[in-house]
Amino acid sequence: MSRIAYVNGRYLPHGGAEMHIEDRATQFSDGVYEVIAVLGGRLIDRALHHERLERSLGEMRIAAPMGRAALDAVLDEVVRRNRVAEGIVYLQIGRGRAPRNHAFPVGVRPSVVVTARRARPATAAALTEGVAVITVPDLRWRRRDIKSVSLLANVLAKQAAAEAGAYEAWQVDDRGLVTEGAQSNAWIVDTDGTILTRPESSDILSGITRRRLIGLARGSGLAVAERAFTPDHARRAREAFLTSTSSFVVPVIRIDDHPVANGKPGSTTERLRSLYLDFASRTAA
Repeated sequence: MSRIAYVNGRYLPHGGAEMHIEDRATQFSDGVYEVIAVLGGRLIDRALHHERLERSLGEMRIAAPMGRAALDAVLDEVVRRNRVAEGIVYLQIGRGRAPRNHAFPVGVRPSVVVTARRARPATAAALTEGVAVITVPDLRWRRRDIKSVSLLANVLAKQAAAEAGAYEAWQVDDRGLVTEGAQSNAWIVDTDGTILTRPESSDILSGITRRRLIGLARGSGLAVAERAFTPDHARRAREAFLTSTSSFVVPVIRIDDHPVANGKPGSTTERLRSLYLDFASRTAA
């Protein structure tokens, strides 16, 4: 758990860090967030997270509370104060504090919260044995490309996975196509060896690990196609896996009680995880 949090200009003990009751991030989910992985005390893909954050703020019409350099200084300081060598740093920016009214308030300052905690990307068992996922209907709003703090549908999907004894829930749209997981992007390796993942649109969040892995895979000569697939297609695939900031690359060996291929992590997934870990260890800053 984070011991020190940053809240609106102050570094505070985690237990005493508080926001005003009329902060719009609390009352309307009127805010955005980023989760950035920390490796060796340094942030992975810092610039890409800044780009996505700025896009989300722009789509929500929330003013940036500070420039990149100032925000980087806060992120680094929270990581340092919490002595996080391996884990995550969480950043949340809300529209700010104002009397409750649905329309945007005028002249308010955005609220900023930053926490950090130690965490391993995934357990050894998850990596060596693989994980199970379930499929659930995608009940989210239609601007999933914005990294909004409105995550109720994701929470319900993740709880359904927990109750089913699964690691993650893959959400399925009205056309019967997998969009993404509750906390991750969904991937398969097709029977011809092509790596498939859903193309970027307002249907999914543009995962930073997803974007980076596509480039790493193509740079290593692997075939990647941004194309949607059905749960049945995934069950018949050569391999399946998921990616996220907090777990990197994790093999999926079972979908809705159906084994994927031989029910064991595949070689392509293992190669992709190795490529990503090598990249992260070389470039974290």
